[in-house]
Amino acid sequence: MTTRLTKEVHRVFADNGVIATQVKDYSPRPQQVEMAVSVSEHLVSKKTLVVEAGTGVGKTYAYLIPALLSGQQVIVSTGSKNLQEQLFYKDLPALLDMLDIDPKIALLKGRNNYLCQHHMAEQVQGATSMDSQVLDDLLRINHWAGQSLDGDIGGLTSVSEQSPALPYVVSSKDNCLGKRCEYYDDCFTRKARVRAMDAKIIVVNHHLFFADRILKETGFAELLPDSDAVIFDEAHLLPDIAVTYFGQQLNLGTLAKALAQMEKLYRQQLADSPQIGILSSRCLTLLLEWQDKLYDSAQHDWRQLIGNKQLMQAAWQLLEELTALAKVLLGYVGRLEQLDDIIEKWQGLVDKLNVYFQCDNSNAAYSIDFSDGYATLRISPIDVAKECRELFNDKVSWIFTSATLQIDRDLSLFQQALGLKNCRSLLLDSPFDYPKQALFCVPRHLGRVSQQAHAANQLVEVAIAAINAAQGRTFILFTSHSMMNRVAQLLNGRVNYPLLVQGQASKQVLLKKYRQLGNGVLLGTGAFWEGVDVRGKLLSCVIIDKLPFMSPDDNLYKARAEGVSRKGKDPFNELSLPQAVISLNQGVGRLIRDEKDRGVLILCDNRIVNRPYGQAFLNSLPPMSRTRNLDKALTFLKTIS
Repeated sequence: MTTRLTKEVHRVFADNGVIATQVKDYSPRPQQVEMAVSVSEHLVSKKTLVVEAGTGVGKTYAYLIPALLSGQQVIVSTGSKNLQEQLFYKDLPALLDMLDIDPKIALLKGRNNYLCQHHMAEQVQGATSMDSQVLDDLLRINHWAGQSLDGDIGGLTSVSEQSPALPYVVSSKDNCLGKRCEYYDDCFTRKARVRAMDAKIIVVNHHLFFADRILKETGFAELLPDSDAVIFDEAHLLPDIAVTYFGQQLNLGTLAKALAQMEKLYRQQLADSPQIGILSSRCLTLLLEWQDKLYDSAQHDWRQLIGNKQLMQAAWQLLEELTALAKVLLGYVGRLEQLDDIIEKWQGLVDKLNVYFQCDNSNAAYSIDFSDGYATLRISPIDVAKECRELFNDKVSWIFTSATLQIDRDLSLFQQALGLKNCRSLLLDSPFDYPKQALFCVPRHLGRVSQQAHAANQLVEVAIAAINAAQGRTFILFTSHSMMNRVAQLLNGRVNYPLLVQGQASKQVLLKKYRQLGNGVLLGTGAFWEGVDVRGKLLSCVIIDKLPFMSPDDNLYKARAEGVSRKGKDPFNELSLPQAVISLNQGVGRLIRDEKDRGVLILCDNRIVNRPYGQAFLNSLPPMSRTRNLDKALTFLKTIS
């Protein structure tokens, strides 16, 4: 199908087009043109397109150029803030300059990325009772706020991104006063939304997209406009993110904070209403006692806890008291605006807790997350295809793209997970010369990876040899924090190159240091398997400890596995294997980032060659040269200089 848009796209990518003449070291890639043309066609036809574009295809320009030339309003959603900012601050400005066009573009993040002027003013007023470090950071933030044009915390460099002061001053749905706020006209979140509504290209991330379209809990109605098209980059992340938003979650801290606010209002303005003071105080005590019991259980699966008589008695008693408080609060509607805000949300919170305690949905996993100071209760559906089908309707164009979507050269599992029907799929291989550029080694004589102590020792021996051959310049990627920490301990003092271990600093700080050193060795888990772009000889070797299968004890996996089994299918082939194939592909993708890169991938897990399912991994990986001889891999590493 040839349209005006596809003709323009062909002109841009032609041998004498603007890309060829203005992009330094540009080399034509047929795969990039094919993707750009296909995106153009689907923007015009309002159809759905799923594209796996291997590393080096240039998918970013392949979807941005048609989006810019189409004149349509297009939402571009990414999996990470890093890519979001790269698109907005680097790729889009470069393309606008090259194409000599000037459509409005907007960057929109979740509201907790923006400073709230109301919270800021409140904290400054009560600053005398604060810890000195928090107070110092607060004053720095206040100084920055007076100069910032957009209030985006990402532009704040005077305090640490982990500063304890930040949660006090960022925008929050729970405490938003909306039009009643004295800062409404100047509100950074509101102004960001206004810019987005008026823009042709709006850059968001997947979490914001789903929160906006499903939860509708932004505080300013929806943040995002009803656009002509939506393009998802890093689309492989969507099925798991969709589960989060089509499910339910309740952080017990939200309940505790609301109860603490009620107590404060009672002391300061409702002294004639002792019932509120007594009940809110009692509920807070019961809540904290019940949470302590949860922590003591150390159990992440709620269904496993339902048989705990003591814990469940405390749970139902807590719910009874919270419900009683909700009834009492109804008698105070209209008394105070702050109390009205709490009352409006309180019954919803109590209802959520009741639904969780009932635990009567056999098609969902009920889990407990202890990752922060308060437990988070989650209900995760095992299948969101039906819900996604309704979300991804035929009113707009939907484009899904990633470097890792296929399983054994097939994109259907991704399509099924999102309930995508009548969509076109496109599989574009990387233009890189993998057989010459990369060597894939699975060393012989490896022991079983299930024996962790032995697996750690053999990994260390392989790593020392590879690190020395590569003169540092190595990533070691792990499937668990425990193995990473064990190997880090064993490597310490045994290699003469700097070791950088996840957890020592933020991801971006570690990557910056790695690049500066030039001979570093970086050890990381999931966060470093994707979204990391280190080019040239700075990264010559990637070592992976084992095939990244999901833990069979994961609550959501267990619930999904039971659902698959009920349909007479095999959970391993339907769930475990596809997830592991995509994860491995992400890790492997760190090695070769452009046509000049060379490197060695070492996988310390021989199941890929001696188990029948190993072929699915091999068929999905780039066509690297292969060897079982570690010495051959070390020799290859020594030639990279």
